[in-house]
Amino acid sequence: MTKRSKIIYWIATVWLALGMLSTGIVQLIKMKEEVDMFAHLGYPIYFLTLLGIWKLLGVVAVLVPKFPLVKEWAYAGFFFAMSGAVFSHIVLGDSPKELFGPLLLLILTAVSWYFRPADRKISFFAQ
Repeated sequence: MTKRSKIIYWIATVWLALGMLSTGIVQLIKMKEEVDMFAHLGYPIYFLTLLGIWKLLGVVAVLVPKFPLVKEWAYAGFFFAMSGAVFSHIVLGDSPKELFGPLLLLILTAVSWYFRPADRKISFFAQ
């Protein structure tokens, strides 16, 4: 892995972790703006707790060394959650401003996953 790739990985991963951590906390404490947004999107409020817990666990999985399979699941969960958020906002005709956060987290998920070091990847073949 080149130095450039490591820098890209860590910048994307730290920003991804901060974004998921902050939105996960906001969802867990059921901040009024988040509750209003979920109601607008048509999702049940209890889903905030589920998403918040998953995001916090995903952050831990992505940052802690080892456990490449758990990391793959965390990245997949981030991808599904953020692509679902983007799609939900588009379907409802929300402004581009509403798409910015989930779209940024979706891009950071893809960049972090793509540039992750070899020891954070699953190896399907014996080496």
